[in-house]
Amino acid sequence: MVKVATKNKPVKPKTANNVLTRQRTSGERAADALSKWAGSWTFILSFLVFLGIWMTVNVYAWIDGWDPYPFILLNLVLSCIAALQAPVILMSQNRQMQKDRAKMEYDYKVNRRAERLVEEILKKVKRIKSA
Repeated sequence: MVKVATKNKPVKPKTANNVLTRQRTSGERAADALSKWAGSWTFILSFLVFLGIWMTVNVYAWIDGWDPYPFILLNLVLSCIAALQAPVILMSQNRQMQKDRAKMEYDYKVNRRAERLVEEILKKVKRIKSA
C-alpha cells in the first residue's frame, strides 16, 4: 500500500498589513460605529421623529419660530450631517472592502493548495492502478 504524504499546514496570507488581524485605529472604530448606528432603523426612526418635532415647533411657533417655513436652518443642519456622515461611511466601506479582499486572497490560496493536493493524490492513485 502506498502512503500518501500530505502537509496539513494552514495557509496564512502573506501581506505586510494584514487587515484581518491588525488592531483597528480609533478612527476606524469610530467610522465602523457611526456606520452601524447610521444604518439602523433606530437611527432612521429617531431622526424622523426629530424632523417632525422641529417642523411642528416651527410651524406652530411654540418657541418664537426660530426657523420659519421653508426651514432653511433645518436644511443647513441636514446638509452638514450628510457632509460629515458620508465620508465616514465611505471610510468604513473601504475598510470592509480591504477585509473582504484579504479573505478572498486567503480562500484562493487555500483552494489552490487543496487543488494541488487532490492532483497529487490522483497521480498516486493512477500509479497504484497501473502497477
